[in-house]
Amino acid sequence: MVAQRYLHKPYLIDGLKFDLRIYVLIAGCDPLRIFLYHDGLARLATEEYIAPTNDNLDIVCMHLTNYAINKDNANFIFNEDAEETDVGHKRSVVSVFKVILSVF
Repeated sequence: MVAQRYLHKPYLIDGLKFDLRIYVLIAGCDPLRIFLYHDGLARLATEEYIAPTNDNLDIVCMHLTNYAINKDNANFIFNEDAEETDVGHKRSVVSVFKVILSVF
């Protein structure tokens, strides 16, 4: 199942929109037992975010984070080192949480 909510003022990392894939296992309903996997995936857009206007709605790499769309953008950075989880346009959720928590 996919759960999502559109944010009109999205959080940004390095000026880019991002989404998170967080993996959860529901092991039982009565009693409710939920297991959250310790990491997941974050996908970042490849164009710096500017609030949507009629003039920029067609810049899909600014507004969408889909890998299939962004991978062909000249700005897309592939992470070639599994040890560096905070590099590129596909990152670990743990690295994104570190960025978010550093703000507070």
